[in-house]
Amino acid sequence: MATLPGSGSSEHILLIGMMGAGKTSVGKRLADKLGRPFFDVDAWIEDEEGVSISTIFETRGEAAFRDLEANVLGSFLANPKASVLSVGGGAVTESRSRDVLDGAGQVVWLRANAATLAARLGNCSDRPLLAGKDTAAELARLSQLREPMYREVADVVVDVDDLTLDDVVARVVAALPC
Repeated sequence: MATLPGSGSSEHILLIGMMGAGKTSVGKRLADKLGRPFFDVDAWIEDEEGVSISTIFETRGEAAFRDLEANVLGSFLANPKASVLSVGGGAVTESRSRDVLDGAGQVVWLRANAATLAARLGNCSDRPLLAGKDTAAELARLSQLREPMYREVADVVVDVDDLTLDDVVARVVAALPC
């Protein structure tokens, strides 16, 4: 795996939440605002593996992907340079990932209801957990299943329904410790 750039010390900001909650968009804007590097764990995995997340799910299975995700997340969080990370929506389903997140920085749960997520994602043929399913119903099911795990690791919860990107970023910044 490639070495992550940076050195120094401070807390990471880790954005968690369901697919479609805005982790990548918020993360990029937040990192820019704070002058920190931004990393998207899923994008990093795709770059390193040379294939899409969907292909990894199809060829290796979800368990293998979650293991890979936990390893990448651990590598990111071992980097002492404070950064903003978009953590894959299902990372919290792996106990090892939850353990890595615990105490690794400020974990911000971008919480959205299933209707908001479905409207944002539309037809999700590229999302392995939604392919061939009723998107809204599956998002509702996954949200309910993951909620206790998000709650377990989150230091901050920001409800993103009906907010603009700038509003979400402002709320995240306001919720962070000084």
